[in-house]
Amino acid sequence: MSQLSPIVEPIQYPFPPKPLPLTDIERAAAKARIRALLIEKEAVLVAHYYTDPEIQALAEETGGCVSDSLEMARFGRDHSAKTLIVAGVKFMGETAKILSPEKTILMPTLEATCSLDLGCPIDTFSAFCDEHPDHTVVVYANTSAAVKARADWVVTSSIALEIVEHLDSEGKKIIWGPDRHLGSYIAKETGADMLMWQGECIVHDEFKANALRELKIQYPNAAILVHPESPASVVALADAVGSTSQLIKAAQTMDNDTFIVATDKGIFYKMQQAAPGKNLIEAPTGGNGATCRSCAHCPWMAMNGLVAIENALIDAPEPKEAPEEAEREEPLAIEPQVSPHEIFVDESLRLDALKPLDRMLDFAQTLNMKVKGNA
Repeated sequence: MSQLSPIVEPIQYPFPPKPLPLTDIERAAAKARIRALLIEKEAVLVAHYYTDPEIQALAEETGGCVSDSLEMARFGRDHSAKTLIVAGVKFMGETAKILSPEKTILMPTLEATCSLDLGCPIDTFSAFCDEHPDHTVVVYANTSAAVKARADWVVTSSIALEIVEHLDSEGKKIIWGPDRHLGSYIAKETGADMLMWQGECIVHDEFKANALRELKIQYPNAAILVHPESPASVVALADAVGSTSQLIKAAQTMDNDTFIVATDKGIFYKMQQAAPGKNLIEAPTGGNGATCRSCAHCPWMAMNGLVAIENALIDAPEPKEAPEEAEREEPLAIEPQVSPHEIFVDESLRLDALKPLDRMLDFAQTLNMKVKGNA
């Protein structure tokens, strides 16, 4: 049984301007400079599924990866590079720093954020949790390091159902944050007693069931793929519901030759790779003549342009030697933020945020499943 938290004051999201378009010559030159800088700075580029296709392609071409935020962080942790440049949004850079405190973590811009992060400020969320001390706090990975540190569990959309089922079997009542749609979907599937924080992803929140039904009439043989951050009325129309990686897998393995996809259209780059020859159609974000805030593409993800990536690498500190294992036992001092692109996380906060992340990973190991798929 799900319950709703008190309504938080509506947020006026400060939507950023998109990067200025480059000519083909400018684009090729920027890519060449980035490739050289990655080598010079001993760096690797990781990109989220929702960044623009040319950024995803560049990550792949230079030995990086394209994935969800947790897999990006784990790839960076396990890679030999001393510097990780994260093309995504700020909480993704923080997650990378949580897992790799000894590495330099850069972002094309620290202004790239997320409506789920903005809609779940730590002070307000922590106070809400304090009002319900008998609840276990479960937060989605799409949150700040501070919110993760306040949680008992951090989950991705690929393992959230299993973890909530586990907690429910132990008789636990749950505070869920921040995405109300994903939380409601999990509550419906599990029957768990969940108190919902009222946040949403502006991309998924805008998919519309009526317009989706009309589109399905035009493509009667198409399968509908839906991310569970979408409204319940949209999820109800889905042939497959899942995380980013699960939706890509569905397009690859299902027999349909056409798919209507209700998630950020940045996913089409990897989905088309996995399912070549299949027809991918964007799910509608509104009815005829409707306006939208995101139009199926996160405005903050769009900030990860070639010029911003190049500038982050230019400003990056010179590669530094990793500390010896014995030295790592001592808390890392917070360095002055000399670059406008570098991510820092206070060491005590990092350790607190690492605990619920490790709890999820340990749980996944007991289930013998790979945890992927937060947006």
